[in-house]
Amino acid sequence: MTETVVLKLGGSVITDKSGECAIDHARLHEVAEELGAHRETALVLVHGAGSCGHPEARRYRINDGLTRENVPGVYETHAAVSSLNTAVVDALRDAGVEAIGIHPLDLALAQDGRLVSFETRHIAEMTEHRIVPVLHGDVVMDRLRGSCIVSGDQLVTRLAAALASRRVGLATDVPGVLQNGQVIPRIDRSTAESLDVGGSGNTDVTGGMQGKIAELLALADGGIDSHIFHVSKIGRFLDGTGHGGTIIGRGMP
Repeated sequence: MTETVVLKLGGSVITDKSGECAIDHARLHEVAEELGAHRETALVLVHGAGSCGHPEARRYRINDGLTRENVPGVYETHAAVSSLNTAVVDALRDAGVEAIGIHPLDLALAQDGRLVSFETRHIAEMTEHRIVPVLHGDVVMDRLRGSCIVSGDQLVTRLAAALASRRVGLATDVPGVLQNGQVIPRIDRSTAESLDVGGSGNTDVTGGMQGKIAELLALADGGIDSHIFHVSKIGRFLDGTGHGGTIIGRGMP
């Protein structure tokens, strides 16, 4: 089986999170060109929702469960994130990447906010043929709540485990996990307890940086390290030449 890289683009990288579905097409074009230069890499791409989805999810209180009053929010939230997914796929295809959008609402089921069913076999088949599946944070149906938001970070951990990926990267708008303005080079469970990294200052229903670290520590428990770095370092991450960001993994032996 071909080794697959799982790469996530943070929502704040490709949208202006202070607006409402304000896509940063210039940044998206730059990212697409970089990925186009690495089109021989077996890649699964996940992107956050940014300003396309978080406002709708908050407005309709999707994570609080479904009632007769907020059922329309499932459509509104999914439509918003789907529009961003279409923009990402279009930019990648313009750059020569054989990208296809994949919507978690269509193939996932959650229970109390956590995925309990998530089909990935077709995704593995796509990567074998150098098709790039592009997934995103999404609203999914939930057996307890009715619906919930599944973050791109939760998708990353499930995909990396299912595809046995040894290379997981998260491209963000900061150079890594910051504490007092400095990049923390490595985080494990023992050091995570003392971190004070704050959260997103904008509308974010998925936990911001703290939620990201929690998801990636669970992945590290299974022996898979993750790398958080500035989006400008995507090429260096894919080349394996270093990115100057943060590694989240198991404790040092």
